[in-house]
Amino acid sequence: MSMRYFPLSYCPEGEQVLHRLRQLYQDRQQRIVLAKMNVPSKNLAEFAERHQAGYCDYPNIGERLEFWDKYTREHTTIYDDSIPSAYLSEMDQGLYGGLFGGDVRFLCDVEKGWISSMVPPILQQWSEFDALSLSTDHEWYNRYTNYLGKFVQASCGKYGISHFILINGLNFVFELVGATQAYLDLEENPEMIQKAIDLAHETNLLIHKTFFEKVPLVEGGTCSNYAQWVPGKIVSESLDPFHMTSVHCFEKWGREPIEKIFAQFDGGVIHIHSNGRHLLEAASVLKGLKAIRLFDEEDNPPAFETLSDLKKHVGEVPLICPVEFPAFYQTLRDHELLGGVFYDVRNVPDVSTANSCMALVRKYYG
Repeated sequence: MSMRYFPLSYCPEGEQVLHRLRQLYQDRQQRIVLAKMNVPSKNLAEFAERHQAGYCDYPNIGERLEFWDKYTREHTTIYDDSIPSAYLSEMDQGLYGGLFGGDVRFLCDVEKGWISSMVPPILQQWSEFDALSLSTDHEWYNRYTNYLGKFVQASCGKYGISHFILINGLNFVFELVGATQAYLDLEENPEMIQKAIDLAHETNLLIHKTFFEKVPLVEGGTCSNYAQWVPGKIVSESLDPFHMTSVHCFEKWGREPIEKIFAQFDGGVIHIHSNGRHLLEAASVLKGLKAIRLFDEEDNPPAFETLSDLKKHVGEVPLICPVEFPAFYQTLRDHELLGGVFYDVRNVPDVSTANSCMALVRKYYG
């Protein structure tokens, strides 16, 4: 395969990486193995020294630009299957709630280097719902577009900008009335739930159409904090509200809003936490689905240890699986890795180890 100029200077061997990502996400090759090597980050360590975990002030955009430039540049010596991109965690739940007058609060995550946002429930009662109005003539929409513009300018030619999470469907209802009331109203007030879901679609469509208007694609694809890069305009959806519900509830309230927003773009990726793995089979047939990012929590077995069983539930849908380096390396050396998977390898000792491991990954076919 001939190499040519790649538009992101912080991505060594970018064309080769995109070729492999296409094989996974577009061709759904079931033998190929891809990996990201996560080595200790000097920039993250410095961030943790300068910041405290927990609630914090509105983020300084200059500091965030500096953080993401240093963080993505750090990875340039690692020849793995990742695409460097900034994740705008500041425009998390707070953006969606802020557009409707929510009390936006910020939270510092020193382990990730993120400043995320959220809002307490916006409505005291459903009778206030009809007063909600979505408008681009709003402080939070202007903040959002300004943020995008600054990052597009600063990242140009160096690193990408990842899509960020949708707050869609039942997630948006949580923003309006809180999780407990939302679950109750699925049974007691389904008409208002549906109205809120319709407003969620309108809101998410505006936010993410704006994203793709402002943020250029990279070689015809979308940068992704979960999937690295996927061809086309791809959005990122959360199934979190359904992790503690039945599959029947997901089918009744979750599938339609997700497939509806996926259809407005070129599809989407989802993530599933360990307490939501019972949804895997149903979620794997979402129309427009490109990949599923798995998460681990303490009360359930790591996804890597049960990956063979999890794969049976999703068919050829690509999985993105977290794994600690020792387990990954041993399984790689034993030639027992499952293909059709992107492995997010944690706690790799150093750059040299990462690159020697990737030499084996690039040669690996199940």
